[in-house]
Amino acid sequence: MSETTDPEALDTARRRKPPAKSARGRVTMTDIARAAGCSQATVSFVLNNSPGIKLSQQTRERVIEAARALGYSPPAFSALQKPLPAFEGLDGVIGFAVDQLATSPEAVVAIEGARQASWNAGNVLLVAQTLGDSVMEPRAIAALTKRGISALIYMTIFTREISAPDYLYGLDIPVILLNCYTADYAFPAVVPSEIAGGQSSTRHLISHGHRRIATITGEPWMQAAQDRLKGYRRALATADIPFDPELVVEGDWSASAGYAATVKLLALKDRPTAIFCQNDRTAIGCYEALKEAGLHIPQDISVVGYDDEEIARHLFPPLTTSILPHMAMGQWAIEQLEAPAAAGRGRYPITKLECPLVERESVRAVAAVS
Repeated sequence: MSETTDPEALDTARRRKPPAKSARGRVTMTDIARAAGCSQATVSFVLNNSPGIKLSQQTRERVIEAARALGYSPPAFSALQKPLPAFEGLDGVIGFAVDQLATSPEAVVAIEGARQASWNAGNVLLVAQTLGDSVMEPRAIAALTKRGISALIYMTIFTREISAPDYLYGLDIPVILLNCYTADYAFPAVVPSEIAGGQSSTRHLISHGHRRIATITGEPWMQAAQDRLKGYRRALATADIPFDPELVVEGDWSASAGYAATVKLLALKDRPTAIFCQNDRTAIGCYEALKEAGLHIPQDISVVGYDDEEIARHLFPPLTTSILPHMAMGQWAIEQLEAPAAAGRGRYPITKLECPLVERESVRAVAAVS
C-alpha cells in the first residue's frame, strides 16, 4: 500500500485543524483518516500495530500525530512510535464474509481475486461463510474482528440491494460490499454490469444478422435476470427490432429449464434463428434440445450463454458467452482499501464492472432465406 511520503505533508497534517468527532461522540478511525489525509485501512494498520505492512515512517507518524490531536488513546499507543520489525507475526489481516460458498463458483472466484490482491500487498485474507443467518452471521463477523482484521469485504452470491445490518455500520474498519449494495450508498460497492452484459450478448447476435432472437431468462425475482432482460430489450430497441414476448421464456438457471424452454421455442410457428441463454447451464439444456431436434449449432441456430463457466469452452461447439467479473470484483475490493477516506459518512457510487463477451464457435451469420 502506498501513501504520501512528502515531509511537508507531515507538517501540514500537524497544522491542520482537527475535524469534528463522529456523530457517536467518540473519535473513530474515519476521523483520524480524514485528519491524516490517508485511507481508513492505513489508520487501522498503524493503530493496530500490524507488523509487515509496507508503510513509510512518515505515514505512520502522520497517523499517530492525527490520532493524538483528536484525543485517540489506544492501550499500546506508545509502542506505535517504534519502527515495526519486518516479518514479525502476521501481516495485515482482511476479513471476507460471504453468504454462500458451495452453491456456485462465483464466491470462490471473487475470493481468489481478493487473495491475489491481498498477497501482493503482504496481507492475509480470512474467509467466513455466514449463510446470511441472522444469529450466526454477526457472530462470524465478530470472530473475524476479534482476530484483528483491518477491513471487511461483505459479499452476497445473488446480486442485489441489501439492508445492511446495524453491526456493519458499527464497525470501526473499512467495509466493502461485493456483489451487493445499499440504498443509502454508505459503503463502497461493486457489482457486475448486467444490463450492459445482456445488451452486448444480444447485440452480438444482431451484428450477425439475426432479428428473430429468443432469450431464456433466469428466475424473474432475481436482479441478474431482470437486468440481463433489460439489456436484451435495449439491444432490440436500438436496432429497431420489435420486442416479441413469445420469444422470452422464463427459466430457473438450470439445464433442464434450458431444455424445456428450447423445446417451447422450437414449437413456435416462426421459430428463432438465435437464442440468448442467460447463463451457461441453461445453454447446456438448450444444446441438448437443439441436437435432439436434429438442428446444428450454429449452422441452423446460434446460441449465446452467460457466466463463462468452465463447461462453456468444452461444449460442442464451444459456447460464446460473457464473463462474470468476480475475479476483478475481488481485486477491486482490495484496491479500495488504498483510497483516501471519504469526507463524512459518505455516499459511495456503485461501481459496475464490465462482463466481457468471449466469442467462440456457437454463433454465425443468419442463414439466408431461400
